[in-house]
Amino acid sequence: MDFVPRAHPDDPNPLRRLSLGALRRRTSMKWRTYPDDVLPLWVAEMDVPLAEPVAAAITDAVALGDTGYPAGTAYARALAGFARTRWGWDGLAVERTAIVPDVMLGIVEVLKQLTGPGDPVVVNCPVYPPFYQFVTHMDRRVVEAPLGADLRIDFAALEGAFRRAVADGGRAAYLLCSPHNPTGTVHGAEELSAVAALADRYGVRVVADEIHAPVVSLDTGFVPYLSVPGAEAGLSLMSASKAWNLAGLKAALALAGPAADDLARIPEEVSHGPSHLGIIAHTAALRDGGDWLDAVLRGLDDNRRLLDGLLAERLPAVRYRPAAGTYLAWLDCRPLGLGDDPAAVFLARGRVALSPGAGFGTGGAGHVRLNLATSPELLTEAVRRMAAALA
Repeated sequence: MDFVPRAHPDDPNPLRRLSLGALRRRTSMKWRTYPDDVLPLWVAEMDVPLAEPVAAAITDAVALGDTGYPAGTAYARALAGFARTRWGWDGLAVERTAIVPDVMLGIVEVLKQLTGPGDPVVVNCPVYPPFYQFVTHMDRRVVEAPLGADLRIDFAALEGAFRRAVADGGRAAYLLCSPHNPTGTVHGAEELSAVAALADRYGVRVVADEIHAPVVSLDTGFVPYLSVPGAEAGLSLMSASKAWNLAGLKAALALAGPAADDLARIPEEVSHGPSHLGIIAHTAALRDGGDWLDAVLRGLDDNRRLLDGLLAERLPAVRYRPAAGTYLAWLDCRPLGLGDDPAAVFLARGRVALSPGAGFGTGGAGHVRLNLATSPELLTEAVRRMAAALA
């Protein structure tokens, strides 16, 4: 397969700046898991150059030899400023934050404070596979509350899950994915307020994974869970990781509502886990990377429209609902008759790597997750290959 997309180094859209050859020189998971003839549209890495303010901050730190242990509140202050500017939320209190290695490890540390071995953790499936992996590894049990047919929170299902979770009188938590991965659904203020009210009624503690919070269409807007009435006892995990492609520069923040004192009980050594360079990078992204992010968001909106049109033309049986959040597309491939794992077919026959839906829990079989954060040319070629795989 001789597909060779051109680089456009001066394009205002960062998703169009890198050639396939440049991307294949990367040594990260996305580009080294599969052979070179496979187009990787699976794991959540973006095909973009590093944002200029982030690259400058890292370069300056290395030149200075500033590679020691992390300290201070610069990251939290940068996030508070970003939240104020982007989301109109002035309630992020720096003194109610804690630095954690990354979002999932932060979730683990928070859940350790809220629950004990064997306690239930409610999730809305289909959902990010590590929710299952990390929760079960820490000896908690997952209770599923499936999303509705519209891919939004089904509150009857959620209440039923809460009722089951607290039936034995123990402690329970709800791991909310906001925006939702893999569907891209952006929860509205009314939905989040309803979550808070329901959680309060049943005594369930809410932990919001908001790692994709900055990756929301400019015409939609994101609502932080801790900003809604009734969420005062909630906790949130945030990071610049997804929005600025910083997964390899580990750093995240745990945030507590005004009625939550749980972060104070997290062991001090947890704060040693984040990378100092990671904190420098994330701080620079939140503080100075807004213009770059806006360009990415516009590119993602273009890619959502492109994918919708490509599927309508080449794979009309595939069901796809363009969503405002994340850079992930959730494709219902069940009408194609490829069984529970259509990703295996697209990989074997089309040489396109997608995330298999079954790993996302109940409701995931027969689906694939596709990473939109790539060039329009690569996205077009991927859909062409997927269609050819069915010929």
